[in-house]
Amino acid sequence: MALWMDAGATPTTEKEKADLEAISALKESTAIEFKEEGNECVRKGKKHYSEAIDCYTKAISQGVLSDSETSILFSNRSHVNLLLGNYRRALTDAEESMRLSPHNVKAVYRAAKASMSLDLLNEAKSYCEKGIENDPSNEDMKKLLKLVNSKKQEKEQHEAQASQAVVEAKACLSAIENRGVKIGKAMYRELTGLKKPMLDKNNILHWPVLLLYAEAMTSDFVEDFCETDMFATHLDMMFSEDSPPLPWDKNNEYSRDVIELYYEASSGTPLPRSRVLQYLLEGTKGSQAETTGEEDTSATKTPSYLKGSSGMVKVNERRTLHDVLKEPKFVIPEIPVFYIVSKRSKFYKDFTAGKWTPPN
Repeated sequence: MALWMDAGATPTTEKEKADLEAISALKESTAIEFKEEGNECVRKGKKHYSEAIDCYTKAISQGVLSDSETSILFSNRSHVNLLLGNYRRALTDAEESMRLSPHNVKAVYRAAKASMSLDLLNEAKSYCEKGIENDPSNEDMKKLLKLVNSKKQEKEQHEAQASQAVVEAKACLSAIENRGVKIGKAMYRELTGLKKPMLDKNNILHWPVLLLYAEAMTSDFVEDFCETDMFATHLDMMFSEDSPPLPWDKNNEYSRDVIELYYEASSGTPLPRSRVLQYLLEGTKGSQAETTGEEDTSATKTPSYLKGSSGMVKVNERRTLHDVLKEPKFVIPEIPVFYIVSKRSKFYKDFTAGKWTPPN
């Protein structure tokens, strides 16, 4: 009997030929039934999509349909995979459909949709153009091409912005390193948000600076403190005669002539270069950029020059921000933080004696 013949063997008798034709016809009928059953499952809705895929797979596995008919099966299975969000499988099926029948426009359309969903926009554009070439009046293909081109333009714009953000962040990082400034973990981000230094076209750094009134743990914030500015310049403006008194300073103890400025020495460990770059990129289009090549070899342990004495260091108001930030024991908690105290306040004695420390 033909059922027991080896695969690829040629029938030698009329009986074997008849048996093979009967088997082929049965498989063809079965394949068509599976195809129709699959189509019906698609019409029933999402709950039956998995059944539809199974039916189309069984129809394909019969291996007796023509290339054009098999192409339709792969295209149909691609369609269901698209509906289920199985975009890689949908693309594979659509490509196999096109291999069997290059002019199957539905398969080309589904290959384009799957490619777009996989962010393979160049491939999606190519498939759309191929589909329009095969069917110039296909409006769905034209709409899809328009959408693909829009997404492609948007992606290219995003990549350009991300690239520019990385360039700017690296330039800022280099400027920070060249000045010998050290960046550590943030301390008061809840007060400042995601503020970062910026490098202008003249290679001058502009820092956001947090000024904390240690006695009351309230704050002022200078968004743009140029590194070449003296502290006195900003304090003169903050405590000018026209400035309103601090709402919590009931005894008027915080006036320009009695305030002092301090920073906390040896308060943390400098972050490695890659972490600082990550911080500078945070919140920008370049935040997801690959920067592993920027990993440095510096240790994350506290350098020897930061060990030893710590505590509050008084700032000379006639010095520039740059002069203070580069001091060996100053590790900036993402952005510079300085503490304002009044010599007239009872709190001043405890603060200068080291009996007060910033809250964790």
